[in-house]
Amino acid sequence: MFYAIFHLIFFVIAKLFFRIKVIGHSNIPKKGGVIIASNHMSYIDPPFIGCVICRRVNFMARDDLFSNPVFAWFLRRFKSFPVKRGTGDRGAIKEAVRRLKKGEPMLLFPEGTRSRDGRLGKGMPGVGLVAALTGAPVVPAFIKGSEDVLPRDSKKMRFKKVTVAFGKPIDFTEMIEKNRGNKKIFDNITNEIMKGIAELKEELL
Repeated sequence: MFYAIFHLIFFVIAKLFFRIKVIGHSNIPKKGGVIIASNHMSYIDPPFIGCVICRRVNFMARDDLFSNPVFAWFLRRFKSFPVKRGTGDRGAIKEAVRRLKKGEPMLLFPEGTRSRDGRLGKGMPGVGLVAALTGAPVVPAFIKGSEDVLPRDSKKMRFKKVTVAFGKPIDFTEMIEKNRGNKKIFDNITNEIMKGIAELKEELL
């Protein structure tokens, strides 16, 4: 109930104040584990993307955000769990795999951090690892305009238009089966995901 109420509140706010536009929502499977892999422009990306998805989405969040007990409680109610960035956090990987195998959707940012200049960065192999371990389809996503709402070096929010686009699900089952034991499979999957995100960016710009 908590998630549903705040999900609706965020969506109404996004619609009224940020004129959020959604493209390709039907590309998100209605059930089963799925990875939604998006570019990352602003701190506000997770709520913007999460509020336009009808399913209860899981999120990874920086571990230091859980240092405040009240904020940590709030984050966990939104199905978030901590990850230690830049460390290859095995615990976070295991938790992501566990939730996906339970049939839950997971939002991941393959770049690992926010873009400094609006360009797509290099995807980290973590998203490829999670996809390979679960066999979950991956829906590439691209968010545009969130960097204008809350710029990287600003604490002031602006009422700018935001667009979120979702691409067709990518099934890596065949690639995984053909490359078992090949450590490059994680990078290869990540590269394909980043290509999907880049294609969405080209369509929007």
